[in-house]
Amino acid sequence: MRSGAKIAVVGGVFVLFAGGVGYGAHNVLGGDDGGTESKSGAVTKKSGPPSAEEIRTTAEDFLAAWASGKAPVAAQLTNNAAEAEPTLAAFRDGARVSGVTMKQGAPVGAKVPFTVSATVSYEGASKPWTYSSELTVVRGLTTGRPLVDWAPSVVHPQLDEQGQLKTGPAAAPPIKAVDRRGRELTKEKYPSLGPVLDQLRRKYGDKAGGKAGVELVISPPNGADTTLLTLSEGEPGELRTTLDADVQAAAEKAVKRHSEASVVAIKPSTGEIRAVADNRKDGFNAALGGRQAPGSTMKIVTAALLLDKGLVAADRKAECPKNAMYQGRTFHNLDHFDIPDGTFTQSFARSCNTAFVKLIDDVNDDAALPKLARDAFGIGLDWNTGVQTFDGSVPEGSGGEAAAQYIGQGTVQMNALTVASIAATAKNGGFEQPVIVPRSLDGRELATAGRRLPGPVWRQLRDMMRATAQWGSGARAMAGVPGDKGAKTGSAEVDGQATSNSWFAGFAGDLAAAAVVQSGGHGGDAAGPLVASVLKAG
Repeated sequence: MRSGAKIAVVGGVFVLFAGGVGYGAHNVLGGDDGGTESKSGAVTKKSGPPSAEEIRTTAEDFLAAWASGKAPVAAQLTNNAAEAEPTLAAFRDGARVSGVTMKQGAPVGAKVPFTVSATVSYEGASKPWTYSSELTVVRGLTTGRPLVDWAPSVVHPQLDEQGQLKTGPAAAPPIKAVDRRGRELTKEKYPSLGPVLDQLRRKYGDKAGGKAGVELVISPPNGADTTLLTLSEGEPGELRTTLDADVQAAAEKAVKRHSEASVVAIKPSTGEIRAVADNRKDGFNAALGGRQAPGSTMKIVTAALLLDKGLVAADRKAECPKNAMYQGRTFHNLDHFDIPDGTFTQSFARSCNTAFVKLIDDVNDDAALPKLARDAFGIGLDWNTGVQTFDGSVPEGSGGEAAAQYIGQGTVQMNALTVASIAATAKNGGFEQPVIVPRSLDGRELATAGRRLPGPVWRQLRDMMRATAQWGSGARAMAGVPGDKGAKTGSAEVDGQATSNSWFAGFAGDLAAAAVVQSGGHGGDAAGPLVASVLKAG
């Protein structure tokens, strides 16, 4: 039997070389690289890490087989041939790749870097494609042979188990996005709009009237394609947005003051989004999709609840001690300040935590805050802005958790979009769902709140925000903002974070904005100037 197997291996080697492939086919079918033969004829399986020579030659063999389009052969040089073969085959068949050459770099331990150069072609469109990747050589567990440790990222560093390489017509035509006045919005001029423009293209490219180009993409079963190479651009269709280029430019400039910052601006009377900007290392669109505690900016909603219940009035006395305990949890104000014999407006304007916490028992309804947030401010409804957003969450809480929610801590989750919308509702008196493209574009259904804020509640809430901007905790940040203006500061403590997140919400005229700066400290110090810059631009 050993003699027959040996002949088959030798035959296999000759077949591979006869096909013109210059790599060591003995590795594929199990020649003497897997072990050494003793005098008795038994094969001793090798163990331990692959040697430098094994790493070099295994990488050479694998890359040569892959480059030559021999997916089954290349797959057998990996430790998972069943999964490797279809992915390697798709490199040629799905991605339409030809003329492949591999440039192998010097190994670093068991890792071998390499560069792929090829041509991608589809129906007359053709373009060169070059990129870098790496592979790792390990010793096979059952054979002892040196093998490539298989992962889809070997084929391309952005490829995973779910994705497939495909070349063909783009999923959506390109768009020329313009602002409300017809001025073009590009990723180059407004970098943080990149994720937004990508979503708008995918969703509205067809409706904008453009013609799709040809692209090489990584296509997952669910979700958006990742473009690796554009063979032809196609013809863009014009897509009008609600953004304002001037406000967007101010937002882009503002967020660059901090390493992790987000800001959104909204027109309160219509809900039209005027600006969206992020400055983040991870590229995440946190302004629209972030989820974190908003700190004392939540007091806009809580104050509306207390006013609506008749438990406070703007000019009525409100107790604001240095500390307050509620069901086993102690709450205090910044630097443990108090306001002796002060009004509720003073407590709001100076962001007194204890004034809010002490009124929870008087509300006597754990569902009251979530209900008002949803029914009057639209928080947690399904917003159809035109792009993917997280629309806020105020779950029911009890005990100390409820107290934390009243001041924007605990399980309350917001982002710059939802807090900007809260400020816009406070200015407008009623919720207008934020939109980034007009509803007329696709006839989508917009979220509507159950009710407007009652007139007396709205007027008092708006006046308290005006006080915050004029002489309260937001006065310094809002000093240069002209006209009718209001604000609310916030800082949110985060577990494991030495400095709290800085939050700020404000309005000026018919523009509202909110910003968050990670580890920025007090709301008026970091986030406040960002909001002020955006409001001045509007």
